[in-house]
Amino acid sequence: MTDLNGSRKGGVSSASLTDALGRVSTHRAHVLDLVSPTPGRVLCGRAVTIRFVPFRQDVFDAQVNSFARLFYEAVPADPEEIVLVLDSGGQPDISVGGGTKFSRLQNRKLAGLLTDGRLRDFGELERYEPVFYCSGETVKAGTADLMPIAANVPVVVGGVTVLPGDFVYADAAAAVIIPSGLVDEVFKLAARIELEDIAFLTSIRAEDPDEIRVRGSLET
Repeated sequence: MTDLNGSRKGGVSSASLTDALGRVSTHRAHVLDLVSPTPGRVLCGRAVTIRFVPFRQDVFDAQVNSFARLFYEAVPADPEEIVLVLDSGGQPDISVGGGTKFSRLQNRKLAGLLTDGRLRDFGELERYEPVFYCSGETVKAGTADLMPIAANVPVVVGGVTVLPGDFVYADAAAAVIIPSGLVDEVFKLAARIELEDIAFLTSIRAEDPDEIRVRGSLET
């Protein structure tokens, strides 16, 4: 497998990964308008998922709809480089949790968490080693509005389908969801795109404005 850490150190970004995916696949794979308690940090790793739906009192069961139970069901015994992905049940302004609930990520040493819902307790989360990306911060608990129903099933985050095992890459610009079977190809292609961009920068610096103006008038 590609040395993903090496690729990231080489300058691969969410933009180049999105460009690379666009060359090998046609579906939408990037999630915009995310924020983080630590926006300078990159989140990356394999996805495990928990699905949320809007709360219903008539079907709620504290044992079945237990975040703790589903968390330990979703997270493997060796959680290194694992990203917990939570959908918002179609309610992106509702909290899916905060510092207390997500201390489990710190305890198990997960890479971090991605959600299109809101999070509470940014001040606490920024002190954790895991990296968190979400739709924004809030102060109201969401337990009366959302309930978790299943672990390691397909979820939708910001209009993007995330399957367990997909590779998640998120930085301050966007999150990118890379299908598990395309990870090596996409990272290698993204690295080439970064090199292409460097070459374009060199070419642009050498441009002759007069020549471009003349050529442009002839082309039109």
